[in-house]
Amino acid sequence: MAQQFFSEPIPQISVKELAKRLAEATDGLQLIDVREEQEIAIASLEGFENLPLSEFAEWSNQILTRFDPNAETLVLCHHGSRSTQMCQWLVGQGFTNVKNIAGGIDAYSQVVDPNIPFY
Repeated sequence: MAQQFFSEPIPQISVKELAKRLAEATDGLQLIDVREEQEIAIASLEGFENLPLSEFAEWSNQILTRFDPNAETLVLCHHGSRSTQMCQWLVGQGFTNVKNIAGGIDAYSQVVDPNIPFY
């Protein structure tokens, strides 16, 4: 994924807010996890579609057919850096309602659910 710079900051959602949203109906909510498959094998959240950044070339040209650019889209990674990159790229592709999950699955396992393995 090429480095891109955007003037608008990417909106964030806390892991507590994510847990609340996941407990509610997630209809219309798009959930993307950009971690690698070996990371998903350690810790994951149900409902997220895995799009590893290392495989960007394989899935990037399908993003507009796989996801609705106008639907709310939440992006997850380990700590929040890779997901921020993905959010910026999605905005560049015309996505209008993208949020980064602050702290990633690391924060989720510490703040929300200690049963999610910490790595």
